[in-house]
Amino acid sequence: MTQAPQPSVSRIFEDATLRIPILDIMPMREIRTDVRKSVKYGQIAASISEVGIIEPPVVIRDSGAPNRFRLLDGHLRLDILIAQGAAEVVCLVATEDEAFTYNRRLSRLATIQEHRMILGAIKRGVSEERLARALNVNIDLIRKKRNLLSGICPEVAKLLSDKHVPLNAFTELRRLKPLRQIAAAEMMVAMNRYSTGYVKSIVAATPADQLVEGRKPAVRGLTAQQIDIMTEESARLDRDFKLIEQNYGADHLDLVLASAYIGNLLENARIVRHLAQFHTDLLQEFQKIAEIQKAA
Repeated sequence: MTQAPQPSVSRIFEDATLRIPILDIMPMREIRTDVRKSVKYGQIAASISEVGIIEPPVVIRDSGAPNRFRLLDGHLRLDILIAQGAAEVVCLVATEDEAFTYNRRLSRLATIQEHRMILGAIKRGVSEERLARALNVNIDLIRKKRNLLSGICPEVAKLLSDKHVPLNAFTELRRLKPLRQIAAAEMMVAMNRYSTGYVKSIVAATPADQLVEGRKPAVRGLTAQQIDIMTEESARLDRDFKLIEQNYGADHLDLVLASAYIGNLLENARIVRHLAQFHTDLLQEFQKIAEIQKAA
């Protein structure tokens, strides 16, 4: 039985990293003075001084001069290396000029990802004191991040694995029993809200039998009656959330099909002219839906 030919996959980077003289790398933007004074810049500088470059900068070969390179990602790292007097740096070499789309996909490290990075470093023998120096933070913060998932059930860790959740929000989640933790994390994801204040409101609205200590923490500014109302409202939201969850798949499919149909309609010039002449408001709404579909 003959197998169907496999589609070719283009490489994003060259096979090996390359040690490049810094003078041969052309940055795509300048680093402002206020950026050099920022906390983030200081943390990266301390990290490079203590443990070196962890994530190599990304460059692409200059089409007019193959031995010269343009910098796609890593402008702060390169600026710090220049300030520290470095002569060369190990880089990833991209095969396509995707400076805009590449950087658009980058985001700061999520809280749980940072926790796992710290655990990995400690497992490799890096001391907490050295990590604190590398990240330019207090050692107590390193310990807090190291113990981030203590008392957090695995399902919640998975739900929040790529989210930017404040450390104190995890402190609040630990007050909840596992099933309530999961429900809270699901609400956080559904509402796209991860602040400590939001998690505190969930804890305040949680029945006592779903709390680890069996009693609600004191909430400043709220009376017992207000907390009872919040508890009832939270229970109602839980029920509504489950109903939405059950129908989400079918509703999403309907939305995708409707959006695609509207997109096809707007490709017909006669229909667009008719809507523009007699139904301007409707045309504007259709165009918004079509733009959302394209963005997705």
